[in-house]
Amino acid sequence: MDKDNLNKDLFVPAQKDEEKSEQINRPSLSFWQDAWIRLRKNGGAIFGMVALVILTSLSIFAPMLTSHGLDDQDLGLSRMPPKVQGLENIEWLGLNGKKSETFEADTVDAAKDLALARFSQEDFSYIDFDVKAEGDGSDNSAKVKAMYDPYADKQVEEYFWFGTDTLGRDLFTRVWMGTRISLLIALIAAFIDMVVGVAYGGISGYFGGRVDNIMQRIIEILVGIPNLVVVILMIMILDPGITAIIIALTITGWTGMARIVRGQVLKLKNQEFVLASQTLGSSHTRILTKHLIPNTIGMIIINTMFTIPNAIFFEAFLSFIGLGLQAPDASLGTLINDGFKALQINPHIMIFPAIVMSLIMIGFNILADGLRDALDPKMRE
Repeated sequence: MDKDNLNKDLFVPAQKDEEKSEQINRPSLSFWQDAWIRLRKNGGAIFGMVALVILTSLSIFAPMLTSHGLDDQDLGLSRMPPKVQGLENIEWLGLNGKKSETFEADTVDAAKDLALARFSQEDFSYIDFDVKAEGDGSDNSAKVKAMYDPYADKQVEEYFWFGTDTLGRDLFTRVWMGTRISLLIALIAAFIDMVVGVAYGGISGYFGGRVDNIMQRIIEILVGIPNLVVVILMIMILDPGITAIIIALTITGWTGMARIVRGQVLKLKNQEFVLASQTLGSSHTRILTKHLIPNTIGMIIINTMFTIPNAIFFEAFLSFIGLGLQAPDASLGTLINDGFKALQINPHIMIFPAIVMSLIMIGFNILADGLRDALDPKMRE
């Protein structure tokens, strides 16, 4: 195309507006507003946040929805399977209030007799059979699926959403009360770890020199002591319970936070804004609390979010091996321990607390991962 033949009317000089040249098109955002905008774009982090809000709310309010207390026992209702209104006809969910098991024997009648013995029944009134294989008389050639309805057998009209345990206690109430205790222990332990670790690491990194050298040697000694040894010592000194577990979790749990804060303070303390504050005569306390610690708050939040699920798992592990909470107290660890003993016959006793604990740990971990990306300016798209 010949440029000399172009219509000059197509090219019009842009009009300059001096007032609009000073306008800022992008809205002014604070650090936390910008972090929230980036966090909202992370679907996994939002899922974790919603899951944690729901689980925490259930741990607080769900026990109020039932008429059963934490230790209300009824041996006549022992090992009742879960049953939920409106879901009785959906067999694959396992929430229809029936126990199902497949039996193999030489003949169909022999398989049915095994079902009667397993469910402690004298007749077939409350058992439905589904013959999977007629059998030819050889070993285990006949296969029969038996469906036992203990609600009809014991004439129970009440619905147990999570079933009952071996002592006839409502699992729905116990799971959410146990979740409340586990979250309480983890949150208190994480808070103490945060306070002690931030103070210790900040002082160590800021003053440096001999102070830092001595304080870091103390941390190395504490890190060298296995947590399980500390827990056993605490339980020998104190009575097993919430207090002993919290103390055991916090004796060495703050060292990781202290090291992270120390590293951040070492990086920041020689920057210009700190030197300016020192020149103006600010005290060491003011410099730490007003300048250094606020600039490490992102790392503190992220590390605390990772500490909480670790504390929950450690508490569950202690309770599972018998070093944690003792009866009649309940936590997710004690509930999983009780369910593990009856896993093959009554798996629902273990499944529900295990699902709740898994969701809590997944929620905290993916939320912490999302916060790490949102609070790090280097991760900006």
